[in-house]
Amino acid sequence: MYQIHIQALEQLTPQLATQVAELMQQIPEFNTPATADELLTRLADKPCLLQWAFIEGELAGFKLGYALDEQHFYSWLGGILPDYRRLGLAQRLLESQEAWAKDKGYQQVSVKTLNRLAPMLGLLIRNRYQITALQNGMQLGDNKLSLQKSLSL
Repeated sequence: MYQIHIQALEQLTPQLATQVAELMQQIPEFNTPATADELLTRLADKPCLLQWAFIEGELAGFKLGYALDEQHFYSWLGGILPDYRRLGLAQRLLESQEAWAKDKGYQQVSVKTLNRLAPMLGLLIRNRYQITALQNGMQLGDNKLSLQKSLSL
């Protein structure tokens, strides 16, 4: 069994934003990875959580989210490098993020995904996220689904 370590950081510095942007470029599902400046602008003055996932000490993935308000946390971006998939990292990141959000007093976690990202959609459904909205895309796979989970259950 692999040794998995999740590191949680509650502030996005310019250096960390650069690391996230570089990691996103290695994850094929990100057609247009965010730049470090875009990440910093989006999270400016918002409580946030950046999680790094490590396998045997090697960076393998990340999850990044931020507060929409005092009760609502938005799980914005995340991904696992292709060589480290199917090892349970996405599940561990999700569980860790939910535990952190609940501990901080958030009542709900929201996320958006695309119809074509079936593994992500399946992960969310298995973890009791419920679809709250659908935004039509140019193609069926580009439909954007909004999902939400109550942390008070």
